[in-house]
Amino acid sequence: MKKKLDFSSFWEKVRFKYKLSFLNENTLEEVLSFRLSFLSGVLTLAGFIVFLVVLTSAVIINTPIRNYLPGYLDSEIRRQMMENALKADSLEQVIKSQFQYLDNINAILRGDSPVAEIQEPDTTSVRIESLNKSETLTDFVRNFEAEEKYNLNLLNSSTALPENLLFYRPVRGLVSSHFSLQEKHYGVDIAATPKESVLATMKGTVVFAGFDANGGYVIQIQHSSGFVSIYKHNAILLKKQGDEVNAGEAIAIVGSSGNLSSGTHLHFELWYRGKPIDPEEFIVF
Repeated sequence: MKKKLDFSSFWEKVRFKYKLSFLNENTLEEVLSFRLSFLSGVLTLAGFIVFLVVLTSAVIINTPIRNYLPGYLDSEIRRQMMENALKADSLEQVIKSQFQYLDNINAILRGDSPVAEIQEPDTTSVRIESLNKSETLTDFVRNFEAEEKYNLNLLNSSTALPENLLFYRPVRGLVSSHFSLQEKHYGVDIAATPKESVLATMKGTVVFAGFDANGGYVIQIQHSSGFVSIYKHNAILLKKQGDEVNAGEAIAIVGSSGNLSSGTHLHFELWYRGKPIDPEEFIVF
C-alpha cells in the first residue's frame, strides 16, 4: 500500500505543472507565460534532440558532405580515382621517354654518344646490333642468309601453330568488325554490354597494363608457346603488370576508352611469334 502511495505521489510530482511568466519590469504586467510540468519538459527536450539528429542525418546524406565520412566514398569516385592513377602513371612513363629522347638529341648535336637507348615495345621484330665485325664473319653471315632465304622448312617451323589449343572467349557479344591484314585491323571488335567482364583467353603473365591514347585502357598477356593476347578500349583494368592470370579469369571491364573507340566494345587481338592471327579461327564468339 505504501509503495502504491509512493508511486502515486511521484507521478503527481512529475505531472505537476509550473508556471513560467515573463513580466514587464516597469509595469509588472505579465507579457508571456508557460505552464510546464517536469514530464512535458523532458518530452519536449527529447523531441528536440530527435529532430536535430534527423535533420543532421538528412543534410549529410543529401549533400557532398557524405563523401568525407570514412567508408562512404561511392563507387563512381573510386573508379575515377583508379582511372586518374592509371593515367598519371602512363603520362609519367611518356614524359620520362620524352626527356630521354631530348637528352639523346642534345648528345648527338654535341657530338657525344647517346645518353641511353629509348626502349619501345616491339612484338614483331628483334633488334640485333654488332660492333667491329670482321670481314670473314660478314661474308659468313651474308652467305648463310642467302642460302636459307628460301628454306621452306624454317619458314613453316616458325609459323606453324601448336595443336590441341583451348582458348576462352574473352567476352560475350557480336563481332562488329573482323580481322583484316589489308586494313591493318589486327583483331576483332566485339560489341558487348557495358560493365561486362573481360576474361583472359589463356593462362599467362600480364606484360602491359596501362592507358594508351588510341587504345584506351589496354592489357597484354604473354602466354606459353609464343602467344600474346591484347585487350583494348576497357573501362577498368583489374590486373597490373607482372600478375599471373588463369584462363577464364576476369582481367578488365568492357568500356569505350581511347580515341579510336566509338562505342562500348572490346578490341581483341591474338599474336603468335610476332605475327597477328585471326581470333575467329580459334574462338567462337
